[in-house]
Amino acid sequence: MSAAETREEIERLEARIESLAEKAAACAKLIALGRAASAAGGLWTLALFAGALRFDPVQMIAAFALAIGGLVAMGSNASTREETQRALAEALARRAELIGALTLTLVD
Repeated sequence: MSAAETREEIERLEARIESLAEKAAACAKLIALGRAASAAGGLWTLALFAGALRFDPVQMIAAFALAIGGLVAMGSNASTREETQRALAEALARRAELIGALTLTLVD
């Protein structure tokens, strides 16, 4: 691989690294949102059963749906974030390998 091709590959990897980092950050935000939804659904359910709120079957179903939906959002985004972090680590390692293979010249 020529030096120009290596530089182009490094540029492509850097763009991919940036994209993967943004995706991982978005997953982290969705995981936090899922946690909040799950906690809100759990608290809503407890409030219904404890008598703090007037019991209504529609509210009970909505509270269950919120709690379960939050758990699903957390789980799916956690696995996506893990896959993204693995891909990010691979891209960073490949970039480091390519940079290490370049013959660098000192500039005075």
